[in-house]
Amino acid sequence: MAILHIEHLGIAVKSLIDSTPVYEKLLNTTCYKTEEVLTEKVKTSFLKIDKNKFELLEGTDSESPISKFIEKRGEGIHHVALAVDNIIEEMNRLKSEGFVLLNEVPKVGADNKLVCFIHPKSANGVLIELCQEIN
Repeated sequence: MAILHIEHLGIAVKSLIDSTPVYEKLLNTTCYKTEEVLTEKVKTSFLKIDKNKFELLEGTDSESPISKFIEKRGEGIHHVALAVDNIIEEMNRLKSEGFVLLNEVPKVGADNKLVCFIHPKSANGVLIELCQEIN
């Protein structure tokens, strides 16, 4: 069991239509994927430079976590996602180390991943997402 690398940076935005072109220009690349995750009430755009990924997130409902985040803090970095080789083992390891998980079991997230979030209070105010590729 291991954390492999930073999978992506999640950035909360008010509008994918407005923000995706900004990041395409900034990163000198194009969006390679857009996706809606109904269970999270979010639409996403993914951009990649080399092995580094950015996920832009727009809330689709005023009650979505992204909409609430933007209302409270404004647009900006929402989370850091870490790729893991075995999400269940990593969740168990982190729980045994005293971290508070926001999910009891992994759930299906964007970009063909199983995901679990770690409460920001457990990680010095940073929301951490664990990601495992779905085979």
